[in-house]
Amino acid sequence: MNNNINVQRNINDDYVVDLLMKDNNVISVFGGGSESGRRALGNRSILADPRSPEMKDIINEKVKHRQWFRPFAPSILREEVKNWFKKDLDSPYMSIVLEFKEEVRHKVPAVVHLDGTGRLQTVTESDNKWYYNFINNFKKKTGVPILLNTSFNDREPIVESPSHALKCFMGTNIDFLYFYEHGILISKEEIK
Repeated sequence: MNNNINVQRNINDDYVVDLLMKDNNVISVFGGGSESGRRALGNRSILADPRSPEMKDIINEKVKHRQWFRPFAPSILREEVKNWFKKDLDSPYMSIVLEFKEEVRHKVPAVVHLDGTGRLQTVTESDNKWYYNFINNFKKKTGVPILLNTSFNDREPIVESPSHALKCFMGTNIDFLYFYEHGILISKEEIK
């Protein structure tokens, strides 16, 4: 594992969304207030492009080391739920499992469970303005209002401090660590 890091400052979300869409990159994010409970809701998350059929395996290989059948969650803009799922419900805490509409499942294979469902997190601007805008930016570029979201940890509690985030990042093969409130992007290799 490479212990050298590359730090870039004054990075904006648009640049990070572009990285997310490129080369099956996996990006950890840290910012905002602490998150309690079992689910990461955008402030302490590992994010990835849900359109990639390989993404679930990539995340398991790079950081999570989970069984192949364990799913990852879709974070979706609240107003888009009706277009992607058979029911239109709120699920801001990733606590509800809904069935994807059959005609859209192929668009986001990394977050569709074996039975065609997803344990979704609905995101509104009032819930988390940064995360809402980040997903919306991804939607504008791809037409998909969903990101793969999993907790920023590796077989330990969700990261709580910037130093804990850096330690977890360095101990895994996550591609980037983004401190979004400060516009700082860290990678283990020079960004091309």
